[in-house]
Amino acid sequence: MPHEFDDAVIAAVLRHMNDDHTDDNLLIARAFGTVDAAEPTAAVMTGFDGDGGVWDVTRAGVVSELRVPWPGGPIDDRPSVRREVVAVYEAACDRLGVTQREH
Repeated sequence: MPHEFDDAVIAAVLRHMNDDHTDDNLLIARAFGTVDAAEPTAAVMTGFDGDGGVWDVTRAGVVSELRVPWPGGPIDDRPSVRREVVAVYEAACDRLGVTQREH
């Protein structure tokens, strides 16, 4: 069973991702979403646990859930969340051939 983070940690991470990293959310959706589906037009991080992050992705007006496992494997502490979200972003850039920005 994956580690469950407390509500305050989840709320803080989601606020940060959805307020400050909207472009990154969309990049992650483009990189890890269904290949044969329409291009994503929006993506919002909706949750995470010790095994991965979850985004709601909008394609052609339809919202679907996207779950992306943490690249480094399961996590169980707050500092690891940032590290793994950054790793997901970097993997998305690599998949799409996009230059990563500095963190």
